[in-house]
Amino acid sequence: MDILHAKGVYKGFETGEGSLQVLRGVSLSLQAGQSLALTGESGSGKSTLLYLVGGLDLPDKGQIWIADSDIATLGDPGRAALRRGMVGLVFQQFNLIPSLNVADNLAFHARLSGSEDAAWTAHLAKRLGLSAFLSRFPEQLSGGQQQRVAIGRTLAARPALVLADEPTGNLDEATGDAVMKLLLELVSETGAGLLMVTHSKRLAGCLDRQVHLHAGIIA
Repeated sequence: MDILHAKGVYKGFETGEGSLQVLRGVSLSLQAGQSLALTGESGSGKSTLLYLVGGLDLPDKGQIWIADSDIATLGDPGRAALRRGMVGLVFQQFNLIPSLNVADNLAFHARLSGSEDAAWTAHLAKRLGLSAFLSRFPEQLSGGQQQRVAIGRTLAARPALVLADEPTGNLDEATGDAVMKLLLELVSETGAGLLMVTHSKRLAGCLDRQVHLHAGIIA
């Protein structure tokens, strides 16, 4: 079953120099349990497509389905509910809540969606090497540790689709590789689909499939 199906997606923006067409008829699909790398040069539309799939913006034309929901028909509250439960996002910026400790950051999204499972969250903390840091705050963690918290926070709600935008972009190569390995293992453990934007062919090669965007078109 496709957890994600995008068909004929167009997206443009108005700039000071006129209209800029970023996506031009993009179609792709992703099954539950599969991982897909979205590659392309800067400005090719990778992050724009990811934001559209996450319901953070709407396409000008075309359809995006998450499972059996056309996200354009859900309205803002429906798309927000989708992001709290069915869709999880991991960004290059960690976006942790500085006033919450690691334990509360990990549980934050699951609590919002009413799907908190203490045993599952504890399992994630252990697998991510965070069990000894649960009482610490984000500023007391390294970059790699903060990104592991961000991954755990996303997966704690057991989303059916995980969207990751350059999730290791702020980390050195060795730390990034370790975080990437954990992300792939844990997403696989949940059975979720993973759509990851990356500029790295090496990291893209770790995923099941690759799609290359060039000038808003899948090459």
